[in-house]
Amino acid sequence: MNYRRMGKTGLKLSEISFGAWLTFGRTVDAPEATKILHKAYELGVNFFDNADVYAQGKAETVMSEAIRDLPREALVISSKVFWPTMEGPTGRGLSRKHIMESCHASLKRLGLDYLDLYFCHRYDDETPLDEVVRAMDDLVHQGKILYWGTSEWRAGQIANAHGIAAQWGLYAPSVEQPHYNMFVRQKFEGELVPTAEDLGFGLVSWSPLRSGLLTGKYNQGIPEGTRLDQHEWLRGVLDEANILKVKELAKIAEEMGVSLPQLAIGWLLRIPQLTSVITGASRMEHLEENLKSSEVVELLSPEILERIEAILDNKPQSEE
Repeated sequence: MNYRRMGKTGLKLSEISFGAWLTFGRTVDAPEATKILHKAYELGVNFFDNADVYAQGKAETVMSEAIRDLPREALVISSKVFWPTMEGPTGRGLSRKHIMESCHASLKRLGLDYLDLYFCHRYDDETPLDEVVRAMDDLVHQGKILYWGTSEWRAGQIANAHGIAAQWGLYAPSVEQPHYNMFVRQKFEGELVPTAEDLGFGLVSWSPLRSGLLTGKYNQGIPEGTRLDQHEWLRGVLDEANILKVKELAKIAEEMGVSLPQLAIGWLLRIPQLTSVITGASRMEHLEENLKSSEVVELLSPEILERIEAILDNKPQSEE
């Protein structure tokens, strides 16, 4: 496993990490989650991602059991705040009240004294940004979080948070968690990467396989029991043009002697500003396959990269 610095901080994350979204507390129960997480740790993963809304809090409870026998100092554990987790008008968003109460609730479910990373799960138009920055800064000073970050924020919003932090001597966001994969790349490559380079924050991406599309398992339709079968809102990722692209990418992967998921994840790691790719797995063999993706980076010759770009045909305009 390779480790990358999270932006300009001193924190190093495994370049492939493990997340609980759509698995822990849903398709994976506590005993199996413990086996998978321990295997990930054994293979070098040190960053484990979670959120208060994953499985209505059950994902954090399941992860609590899974990490119980692992050394706390070797783990980087995250959670997130924004989406509704409590009843009433104060039960969502990024108000100081909801941030504080959500952090306490996550720590309790995870059985931890502190979170290594705490993300604002979305931008909140209804809360002044200085209130958000001050609340996160207070949590750092209280020792309840070590670093704070954002998820699915625009570059300008992150820059504004950095400006407020610099003006008042507060902790700025150290990491952004964006959606990034072969089919979703405009904001990441065209907007976030240059801003991260300028401001010094890290990037940890989610959904590297485009909700399973880049595994190739949907090339002949939607198998029963798969993620796209269970979640209607995910079916928009499928269309004939994308399926044709996946089939062409699979040919390149076969020529390289790697699996399509390994090619998809390794291709992301070509970006040096990307600190870590968050992967998920409900089965041990999927975990082990994904964690070998680091080996693909060295195989990505200029010729192969050009062939991939020709298939995808979605290179961000700012790179032209």
